[in-house]
Amino acid sequence: MPSPFTICIMSLVGLAALGLPIGHSMIIASSLYLLLAGLDLGTVAEQLLNGLFNSYVLLAVPLFILAADLMNTGSLTDRLLKFCLVLVGRFRGGLGHVNVVANVIFAGMSGSAIADAVGIGRIIIGMMTRDGKYPIAYAGAITASAAIIGPIIPPSIPMVLYALVSDASIGYLFLGGVVPGLLLGVAFMIMNAWIARRRNFPVEPPVPIRDIPKVTLDAFPALMLPVILLFGIYGGVTTPTEGAALAAAYALLAGTLIYRAVSWRQLYGALLGSAKATTSVGMLIAGALVFNYVVTIENIPTALQHFIGGFHLSKIGFLLLVNAILFVLGCILEGSTILLIIVPILIPSARALGIDLVHFGVVVVVNIMIGLLTPPYGLLLFIIANMTKQPLAAIVREAAPFIVMAVVVLAFITFVPELVLWLPRLIGYKG
Repeated sequence: MPSPFTICIMSLVGLAALGLPIGHSMIIASSLYLLLAGLDLGTVAEQLLNGLFNSYVLLAVPLFILAADLMNTGSLTDRLLKFCLVLVGRFRGGLGHVNVVANVIFAGMSGSAIADAVGIGRIIIGMMTRDGKYPIAYAGAITASAAIIGPIIPPSIPMVLYALVSDASIGYLFLGGVVPGLLLGVAFMIMNAWIARRRNFPVEPPVPIRDIPKVTLDAFPALMLPVILLFGIYGGVTTPTEGAALAAAYALLAGTLIYRAVSWRQLYGALLGSAKATTSVGMLIAGALVFNYVVTIENIPTALQHFIGGFHLSKIGFLLLVNAILFVLGCILEGSTILLIIVPILIPSARALGIDLVHFGVVVVVNIMIGLLTPPYGLLLFIIANMTKQPLAAIVREAAPFIVMAVVVLAFITFVPELVLWLPRLIGYKG
């Protein structure tokens, strides 16, 4: 007779394979475990209520989702793209550079790779493919690749979820993501420049100097959003959760009063879309809270810590092992699932080895974001393939060089923790 935990895992995998959302699958499988183990089924409700209502930090998730939806609804994206065209559009492969720079700027507003890909993607892919300037698959691939920068540069929804399971400081996690996010942007621009030269992509006509002040002034309110958000958090004015509320309020203000680009119907659509996305994430978090309780009862984190300890791994050895595990899992699992189920099991071992949890968190998030680009599950690949009506294989082939560059950046931040910790320590982090 299999143990209750074995039946729990088999049920979880079976229900997920049948198409039941992973959050629901975890709740049902965990309830089955408690029933078979003779434990109180009321524990399920207790874990859900304690986890969801006592975690003030979780409020940041729906607020960042709402801020991203409001920015996509208004005309902020259009204005930011015009500003980026002024900055880097004049070089060979300029629209590819515009794509990357726009995602770097947009990353300071949304915290979601999906929101960035959908918001910027529809417009920039159209710009890149107009008159056959760039192959559609390439435009889609660089859009998907650049979108992973979004959850690495603050604010970041995945880092909020990591903070939930690790008790690491959200503020320092946000700061830790800045340098890796910028490194990804530089790496993607280098690869785009190399490909553009090899394939002779066009050079865009430079924006006339007389138009630059108008374009910059037009984009200025949108560019102020990340400045206000980060100043609020690191100036001690707001907590990260209050900063998320401030970001959503400013996005609404900019879209309605400053740009006058959001109708009541669009506002309703943004609120409805945010509510649906929040419900989806909320169910996943709820399921993870219950399942992690089961994992704790079974003493899995301690058992794994002893197992890994038997190999006498160094910090670097452990991080390389974690990167390998997460890279493989990223090919078959959704990022939030990995963050909420797998990562909590690894954290005690990281802590025991003396690995800084802010550094560990940023490495984990970067790795999980790369998973959005790796087949067969890579969610961004499916979104972009659907958006461009291109075969998935064509998108994967064009995205491969950018995935390689992302892995190189991941290696850098794994081997050189100071790339992550320099900025937090500058602000006062003692880890």
